[in-house]
Amino acid sequence: QNGHTAIFVVVPDLLDFLRAAFAPHSPVAFDRRFDDIRRVPLLILDDLGTHSATPWADEKLFQIFDYRYNARLPTVVTMSKDANLDPRLATRLFDISHSQVYEITAPSYRFESRAPEKRTTRRKSTRRSERGLGVSGQ
Repeated sequence: QNGHTAIFVVVPDLLDFLRAAFAPHSPVAFDRRFDDIRRVPLLILDDLGTHSATPWADEKLFQIFDYRYNARLPTVVTMSKDANLDPRLATRLFDISHSQVYEITAPSYRFESRAPEKRTTRRKSTRRSERGLGVSGQ
């Protein structure tokens, strides 16, 4: 809105986007694509820790975070409380001299029952806990 560039991407999609630059007919070289991600004025990464933790993926994420950490570029990250992170990455994310961590305590919308309740002939429950409403992943 104010002329600033930002990128919002889910982490597994980001890694796929970077890998695609290795394709023989890719219109963009990997180095250029990677540099664009590292240098964007605002990077928003959703679902950190849900990617396949290959050595390549861990190294690329570390390089992105390390660059942005040292350049003091704003990066917004969402992740599960129980995300298993590379320790080098965790030191960048949770350094209180560079980071502000906010815990979102609202129930996860991903775990709430969205499908209509199945009906059985044996027993019909009206208790909320038995219908699966209000379940949180935390």
